[in-house]
Amino acid sequence: MSTAAVSPPRRRRAGPLWGLVAWAAGLLFVLPIGWMVLTSLHSEPDAATNPPSLGARLTLDGYREFFGASTGTSPWPPLVNSLTASVASTLLVLALAIPAAYALSVKPVRKWSDVLFFFLSTKMLPAVAGLLPIYLVAQNLGLLDNIWLMVVLYTSMNLPIAVWMMRSFLAEIPVAILEAAAIDGAGLPTVFRRIVIPISAPGIAATSLICFIFSWNEMLFARVLTGVRSVTAPVFLTSFVTSQGLFLAKVCAAAVVVSLPVLIAGFAAQDRLVQGLSLGAVK
Repeated sequence: MSTAAVSPPRRRRAGPLWGLVAWAAGLLFVLPIGWMVLTSLHSEPDAATNPPSLGARLTLDGYREFFGASTGTSPWPPLVNSLTASVASTLLVLALAIPAAYALSVKPVRKWSDVLFFFLSTKMLPAVAGLLPIYLVAQNLGLLDNIWLMVVLYTSMNLPIAVWMMRSFLAEIPVAILEAAAIDGAGLPTVFRRIVIPISAPGIAATSLICFIFSWNEMLFARVLTGVRSVTAPVFLTSFVTSQGLFLAKVCAAAVVVSLPVLIAGFAAQDRLVQGLSLGAVK
């Protein structure tokens, strides 16, 4: 009786405490982003002060410089290249990962655990170890500075992760539903279109968003394999580090603009992302 009487008040007191901890952790993660946005709205002299001036005059000069107000250099080609490579590779990853995950979960093949381990083992090689062979192959094939080469590379890099995630999502589909559909005469395309895809939609959203983020943020291969025509947004950011120094306000403005597509995609798919990740993909 005493334990039952004491437990509810303890839980009520612990609730606000955990809420404060959650808010503190959230602010800790958001603070650098807020600081970057604030710095991007300062002039270069104010952004370079140490310690930084919080009450400095706000201006959009950093964004004007990023969009080429004085240099005439447009950031749109790198942004379009990154968007093309990220979206195209994500669609290819989903087109390959969903059937593979279906075969490994709903209709498991023999030694399916070995197949999953093989997919995972491809991520164990450091990216820099494969950089030189890929560069030589691309050079011999005449694919250097080609955005479609980046699409293929991003697809191969994200495919193992997507297969593992989609396998977890598709394993949650009740087998009875698929058996009932087969009894009713539904073929595999119909099962995919009317059962598998709708039920696993949150998982597909979570997988596609993670693959999009990984592709958008990738810089090592893009730095080496692209030059002028196919340069991506992360590589374009490095052009702001010049021999004249680091222009902090302009760099922060560029980082804010480059981060916007990922933030917009995350907020747009927030509900499905949370629902998808809670199904067991990252448990």
